[in-house]
Amino acid sequence: MYVQMEHINKTFDGFQASNDVTFGVEKGHLAALLGPSGSGKTTILRMIAGLDKPDSGDIMIDGMRVNDLPGSRRGIGFVFQNYALFRYMTVADNIAFGLEVQKKGKKEIRTRVEELLELISMQDLGKRYPHQLSGGQRQRVAFARALAPNPQLLLLDEPFAAIDAKVRRELRTWLKEMIGRVGITSIFVTHDQEEAMEVADTIIITNQGRIEQIGTPEAICHHPATDFVSEFVDVERYEAFAALASSHGS
Repeated sequence: MYVQMEHINKTFDGFQASNDVTFGVEKGHLAALLGPSGSGKTTILRMIAGLDKPDSGDIMIDGMRVNDLPGSRRGIGFVFQNYALFRYMTVADNIAFGLEVQKKGKKEIRTRVEELLELISMQDLGKRYPHQLSGGQRQRVAFARALAPNPQLLLLDEPFAAIDAKVRRELRTWLKEMIGRVGITSIFVTHDQEEAMEVADTIIITNQGRIEQIGTPEAICHHPATDFVSEFVDVERYEAFAALASSHGS
């Protein structure tokens, strides 16, 4: 496993946000942390990113225990829910930001920015500012900025929550394709079951700080491991989505 959480516990002011959390994500896979609000999804993501520290347990990335390693040294890219783009920087400058922090050379930065603008199909928009972009375009820039320093792990915190439904569906397809092309291990948080079913290789169901079940979308839907999963997962919705995806693929 490329990412491993082993017996993680985390409490905030008497509230147990993570209760003996244990799971792993294989290298190159896209995993979804799926659960209701307050179930501990974002806490897990923040601990992997180094933004919060577990009270006990081990976080392993590529075989290394990283509990005490600063987030900046974990090889992680992070895409936030609200884009977190710099308003007074152009698209190109936003993408280049992490590379400049790393003090890369100007030529290397320019080449990398051009590569990423092409990857997100925004080659002609590098000189625009965030307010001149659509929500979907801003999220693509946030994705490119996270990828710029060549992280080995990509974390996404409800990346489509601030985008309208139609654009969200388009971006889900785009994200899965892009991550497949880049080949980066990725974990994203969502409360949207359809989103998790469409995008993820593996789904990790969270509830009250615990892991209820880990499996493929099909296994989660057809073989729920607990009563909570059985009640939480909308099987009819999944089967309708699967049928639609199958018809589009034929």
